[in-house]
Amino acid sequence: MSLSNADVQQCQGLLEQKFQQLREDLAQAEQSCQPVSLDQSKVGRVSRVDAIQQQQLAKAGLQALKNELRLVERAQLRVEQGEYGECLECGEDIAVKRLQARPETPYCLECQASLED
Repeated sequence: MSLSNADVQQCQGLLEQKFQQLREDLAQAEQSCQPVSLDQSKVGRVSRVDAIQQQQLAKAGLQALKNELRLVERAQLRVEQGEYGECLECGEDIAVKRLQARPETPYCLECQASLED
């Protein structure tokens, strides 16, 4: 059972919303990753270490956002190519409810579980 046109359109709308939100989140996250420049004469070493840790966390978050954005862009490309909703691993259809929850997912639930093991 392949996706209906209405299901594809709904997921396409969800992908677009997610794309826009991720772009906004990326812009904010990039600001958080700016180099740490604290004057140690005014701020103690502990504060500098905390700031560096926060920067590293922000960088990790930024990378996660970039990865998620790539998934969304690839899903949008699959929509354009008429391949959306097919598992990239087994070729079977991805459940509509899964696509509604995670429209960027490239795998059916079974393949995703086996890839995570």
